[in-house]
Amino acid sequence: MSEQQHGAASRRGFLGALGLGAAAVPAGVLAGALPAGATAADRPTRTGTARRRPRVTTGADRLAADGFAALAGQRVGVVTNPTGVLADLRHEVDVMAASGAVDLRAVFGPEHGFRGAAQAGESEDTYVDERTGVTIYDAYGAKAADFVRLYDEADVETVVFDIQDAGARFYTYVWTMYDAMVAAALSGRRFVVLDRPNPVGGRARGPMMTDEFRTFVGNQRIAQQHGMTVGELAAFLDGELITEETGGPRLGDALEVVPMRGWRGDLAFEDTGLPWVSPSPNMPTPDVALVYAGTCWFEGTSLSEGRGTTTPFQSVGSPGADWRWAEAVAGYEPWGLGVREAYFTPSFSKHVGTVCAGLQLHVTDPTRVDALTAATAMLVEGRRVVEDFAWRVDADPARPYWVDKLSGSTRLREMVDAGASVADITAAWAPELAAFEEQRRPYLRYGGGRS
Repeated sequence: MSEQQHGAASRRGFLGALGLGAAAVPAGVLAGALPAGATAADRPTRTGTARRRPRVTTGADRLAADGFAALAGQRVGVVTNPTGVLADLRHEVDVMAASGAVDLRAVFGPEHGFRGAAQAGESEDTYVDERTGVTIYDAYGAKAADFVRLYDEADVETVVFDIQDAGARFYTYVWTMYDAMVAAALSGRRFVVLDRPNPVGGRARGPMMTDEFRTFVGNQRIAQQHGMTVGELAAFLDGELITEETGGPRLGDALEVVPMRGWRGDLAFEDTGLPWVSPSPNMPTPDVALVYAGTCWFEGTSLSEGRGTTTPFQSVGSPGADWRWAEAVAGYEPWGLGVREAYFTPSFSKHVGTVCAGLQLHVTDPTRVDALTAATAMLVEGRRVVEDFAWRVDADPARPYWVDKLSGSTRLREMVDAGASVADITAAWAPELAAFEEQRRPYLRYGGGRS
């Protein structure tokens, strides 16, 4: 048996041991069985003690438990960042390199870098990692053609993706994955996704991206809160959209997802028993991820979205705000959130060194958070009562408003400016969201979408 044949046999053996034979897998995606006994009803209180053993087993842990057999006989490159950890908190790249079981040729670092040393909009330069001796390539902002060049330079056959997502369309790691997938499809390479929980859960919410406003903070037509794991999203992108980029080729059977055990979309992240490793400097907790899918809209305004504080995206405010804003927002339905009048002084980003008045969102029920409706109410009331409220303009003359790129079109901004109600704004995206939910249905593998 040749080395390549041995590698293929090992991969088949690994997948067979997981009960994931290729014959049962639609569209080349390895889908796990629904987890047993995992419901939101047996979730402990938010102040309860942590479980000793993880309830959810990630794709990375399943791969490592089998000695990385699915990667045997392949020259491997990994797209990852500090979140690519195993349950014991060791990084999978360090474990792969030390094991001798993986021919690890390269790591491709996204925004913030492989080891996570860079701030928002920054990356780490290409370098050789002292711990592993592996070349770490700067892949932040890389498009498909750039990834093909990097794959060729590193001489990789199989690309592994493992990054903790935050569940929002404008969180750029999923678009790094998408461009890396397009490159693999164009160059005939295998692409393996190690699945992890979506901290926002399985419910899709919010407006769709439109073609006119596609950028790196929204590179394809998906809902703002997509409600999929990275494995489910990879299958959706390959099955529905990737051929628009490639002109025909898709990954098909060359896309493999190592699924989780024990995950359902109605679980809060705290119920997984997994450690939370910040996927980016301003995503320090799962609670921030829960509100980020909505409050990131405030990047598109003159108000601070809480960067430079200990509660980014949970605290929003400006020098021109006062108690009236928090009081107005608190008058709406709770959305699984509590609203508190708050004051803060950012240490970087907007309004550095200036006291900002505003509000802080507190997660009261992580399984019921509706960040999109909450953020809509914050915009509607902020536009009405915050004296220095303004829309942020960038250097793109054709699409000057940053919030349009975040929300996917001009509609949100125009409706807020016109004085539309929260109910009218959220109703405007309901038909397109329903169509998206139907489109994504064949790619969902875990069940348990939240209410």
